[in-house]
Amino acid sequence: MIVILIGYMASGKSTIGKILAEKLHYDFIDLDSYIESNEGISVQNIFKNKGEIYFRKLETLFLNEIIDTKNNVILSLGGGTPCYGKNMSIIQNASHVNSFYLKASISFLVNRLKTRKSKRPLIEHLETEDELTEFIGKHLFERTPYYEQANFKISIDNKSRNKIAKEIVSYLT
Repeated sequence: MIVILIGYMASGKSTIGKILAEKLHYDFIDLDSYIESNEGISVQNIFKNKGEIYFRKLETLFLNEIIDTKNNVILSLGGGTPCYGKNMSIIQNASHVNSFYLKASISFLVNRLKTRKSKRPLIEHLETEDELTEFIGKHLFERTPYYEQANFKISIDNKSRNKIAKEIVSYLT
């Protein structure tokens, strides 16, 4: 089985993914890190040097590769991965995949991202908290229809990482 974690940036997909991998004795793969390892360049530099469209094609390529060749894996996707190409169809059509949407409110995401913008290519240019709030709100409006296609939805506001991981495990057993 492959467990795929979907959600907006800073929703805790990688952190919770590592906890789940430990609990379930699965491998953990962060799709962005997987891309960086295979391409020999950071996601930030891929965006700067080759553009977002090139990056989105890589996401689809490596998402397919992982789903086709791996098992007993927790896979954390980038926030935009489900929204491009046919990525949600790929996820939904794989019989050995369970997907979870880590659903967070705009205010929760703004609080997590406002001090970490420099590490996020899509938001590093935003100067004020109001700009960040507007950007996240717009993005969530566009992305939520894709995220909502996940097999399971987990509300994460005001929950500990361990509680979220336990909730996910309860759906799998």
